[in-house]
Amino acid sequence: MSASITREAALRVALAARELDGLGSGVLVQALAGRLELPLTETKLSRITVEDLRDILAGDRAEQGCHVGVSAEALKAAVRLLWGQGVSGSELPPLDAYADGDLPGSVRVAIASNSAEELDGHFGSCERFLIYQVSPAGLRLVSIRPTLEADAAEDRNVARSELINDCQLVYVQSIGGPAAAKVVRAGVHPVKLPKGEPARETLARLQESLKAPPPWLARIMGVEATSLAGFRELAESIESD
Repeated sequence: MSASITREAALRVALAARELDGLGSGVLVQALAGRLELPLTETKLSRITVEDLRDILAGDRAEQGCHVGVSAEALKAAVRLLWGQGVSGSELPPLDAYADGDLPGSVRVAIASNSAEELDGHFGSCERFLIYQVSPAGLRLVSIRPTLEADAAEDRNVARSELINDCQLVYVQSIGGPAAAKVVRAGVHPVKLPKGEPARETLARLQESLKAPPPWLARIMGVEATSLAGFRELAESIESD
C-alpha cells in the first residue's frame, strides 16, 4: 500500500479514521481509493467533501440515502483532517496567500523536496515539489505537488516535468542528463545544489540575483541582463556621437 499512497496522505487518512468511530485506516484507504483511484495523494484528499465521505462510507447503499452511523460533526472533522487542517505531525509547510499579479517581476520556482521546507530531493525520486513565487521584494509558497501520481506514468521524467511546467526554475540535489533534457523541453531551467539546504535560503539568494539578473537568469525572465544593458547604452552613445 505504501507505493500507492503518499506519507502525508496516509497520515491524514489515519487521523480521519479515528474520527469515524474507530474505522480502520486500511478500510478507509480502500474506500477512498474506490472513489479517488490510486495512488492516493494529499491533493486528491483535499477535494473530498462531507457528502463524498458519507457516500463512501455508505458504499453500495449510498443511493438509498443510508445512514452511515457517524454523526455529522464526526464527518466534518474527518473531512477537515483529510484536507490537512489541524493535522498533528504533518511535515508539509503551510501555503502562503497568493493571487496572480501579487509579486510583480517574479518567477515561479520548484524545489525538489522530501521533508518539510527543505531542498533535499533528487528530480527523479523526490516525494514532492514545493512551488514558490519569487520576486526581489518577497517570496511565497503557493503550491505543494506530490509526485506519486506522476510516477505511475509510462515516462516518469516527462510526467514530473509536466507537473512543474508552469515554473521557470527547478532546484534539485541531482538530475540525470536525459531527465534534464525533458525538463528543459518543458520550459524549465534545472539548477543543481548537491548539498541541499532549507528552501528559503536558496530562494533568498535568488531574490538578490533577481535585482540584477545575470544573462542566464535574464533570459529565463525575458528581460535584458543588467551586465548587457551597460554595453547597450555605451554602444548607443557611440552611435549617436
